[in-house]
Amino acid sequence: MSATLDGQKVFDEQELKIEPSSVRRDSIERAIPGLAGVLSVDIGRRSRKVKQRGVLRANSQSQMNNRISTISAFIDGNTHKLVAGDDREFDDLRMDTFRVVKERASGSGVVIDYEIVYTQLVV
Repeated sequence: MSATLDGQKVFDEQELKIEPSSVRRDSIERAIPGLAGVLSVDIGRRSRKVKQRGVLRANSQSQMNNRISTISAFIDGNTHKLVAGDDREFDDLRMDTFRVVKERASGSGVVIDYEIVYTQLVV
C-alpha cells in the first residue's frame, strides 16, 4: 500500500499500516440545584488520532537523513491530507510526532521503522 501526504510520495509502500482510532464525542455535564441527576449537553464529534507505521529505505545515511527531514517538515501545525494506497483519505490531519522506532543497516543501505501520530481535527 502506498501513501501520499499532500500529494507528495514521501513514504515507501512496503509494510505501511494506517490505523485510525475511534471518533470521540464530548459533552458538558452540569448539576443543577433542584434537579435529580445532571444535565448533559452533547457538543458533538471531536478529533481522533491516526497512527501510521512503516519502513523507510535509503542508499546512505545522508539520504535517510534527508527523507526524515522531509517528513519532519510536516510537523508544522498546519493541516495535511493523507491518501492511503487503498484509497482511504484522511483530511485535516495535523502531524504531531514522527518517531524512528528502529534503525538498521541492510545490504542496500539504511532501513528504519517509523511511527507517525496525527490528530484528525475534523472528522
